[in-house]
Amino acid sequence: MQEATVDATDREALEAIEKLGPREKWRIVKNIAVLGFAFMIHFTAFHGTSNLQSSLHNDGSLGAYTLACIYGSLILSNLFLPVLVIRHLGCKWTIVVSFVAYMPYIAAQFYPSFATLIPSGLAVGFGGGPLWCAKCTYLSIIAEAFSVATRRKVRTEYLIVKFFSLFFVFYQLAQVLGNLISFTVLSYGSESGPVNGTIESAVNVSVTCGANYEAPIQQAANQAALDLKRPEPEQLNRLTGIFLACMVAASVSVALGVDSLKRYNMVRKSPTNGASGMNTLAITVRQLRHKYQLLLLPIVSFIGIEQAFITVDFTKSFVACGLGISYIGYAMISFGLANTVAAALTPYVTKHLGRRLLILLTFLFHAALIVFMLLWKPTDQYYQYSIIVACWGLADGVWLIQINSLSGILFPGNEEAAFSNFRLWEACGSVIMYSASSFFPTFHKLLFVLGMMIVGTIGYGTIELMEHRAKRIDSSKRFEAVSQEPYEN
Repeated sequence: MQEATVDATDREALEAIEKLGPREKWRIVKNIAVLGFAFMIHFTAFHGTSNLQSSLHNDGSLGAYTLACIYGSLILSNLFLPVLVIRHLGCKWTIVVSFVAYMPYIAAQFYPSFATLIPSGLAVGFGGGPLWCAKCTYLSIIAEAFSVATRRKVRTEYLIVKFFSLFFVFYQLAQVLGNLISFTVLSYGSESGPVNGTIESAVNVSVTCGANYEAPIQQAANQAALDLKRPEPEQLNRLTGIFLACMVAASVSVALGVDSLKRYNMVRKSPTNGASGMNTLAITVRQLRHKYQLLLLPIVSFIGIEQAFITVDFTKSFVACGLGISYIGYAMISFGLANTVAAALTPYVTKHLGRRLLILLTFLFHAALIVFMLLWKPTDQYYQYSIIVACWGLADGVWLIQINSLSGILFPGNEEAAFSNFRLWEACGSVIMYSASSFFPTFHKLLFVLGMMIVGTIGYGTIELMEHRAKRIDSSKRFEAVSQEPYEN
């Protein structure tokens, strides 16, 4: 009886989608492409700006504290805002309004100070919670619509991974474009040499930089030797103007080019339709009662930690210290390219290796990279920094795709709560790392990243083990590896 009801629902949804026209599947792909393009140019500005913060605004650790405020407010945002905002605005307009919330942060770069950067950073965090939750919910629901349009010949779970992958191909290009623009603008017209050109006085790179880099509090007595020269104000203002224009273009792209989810109400209405604003926190917290959600928390927090490390600590203690501020963008281009490759190839590699084996290999690869960084003696050869950050980008891309899509697969119908928790605990990890930036040496922070990765991988493995045991008892269990082939009825 239950299966007949499901089939009847699918037939009704299929009939409704067919009425929209024979090219509806292409329209869904168009929505993903436009959404991905908008996120790409929006985060071109955000990443290009954020990667410079800890080095440009090193006085009083303003840059690191600004990033901590962004992710601290993101924690509150994920607790209180996503369900409420999406309910009233819908996913599409939530994305548009959230994009606008990022703009003061870019504009504050014209007059950087605690009075401008801290409040604008808080605005970014409050916009970030609804933004990412709306994006994840949008992709999950249109994946289900696409599956219905194919008469369930392609699994919804498989499509979620594919759609997330397509989206992240666009999104990860933001690192490439943002850092390419940054490097081009900050290097143009520079009279300094290609290496260490922005460092006030010579330092012994192999001894001072990399894993040996000390926290600002520890190096206070030696601050003059590590004082990084800021680029010219005209260069920074030109860069800020370009990035602000990118964010405006992103908002317009979504407003004009992305369809509302109301178009696919026949598939599944947003779970937030019946939620009140007073219940928003309860919806997010209630999700933590699920054992799978609890087991995912360490690996989700690890993603926030490792991304914060590469944004603040790698850019400052490795690149800015060893090469100079203007070369941060150059090195981080490799990170964006590797992220893009990982996003494009992860579904295909998963299809052949399976999720479990791919995550195990990623864990071993990332752990080996961290051990290498702990032992490596930095040099003035900029290509070595690019190789290191590219390897980190490959691992980060796999973590991001797999754990994001797993949240959508494990909790169908509760996407807002699941993705809200994802962003919440990812933000917690980022805040911890940003806050620790001023107090602990890079060597200790690398060890912390490695430890969290081990704990997170164990939590993920526990989920897989529990599902394996459950399937031995009941072979009709819903949760299945996303690497499996699409099926036909």
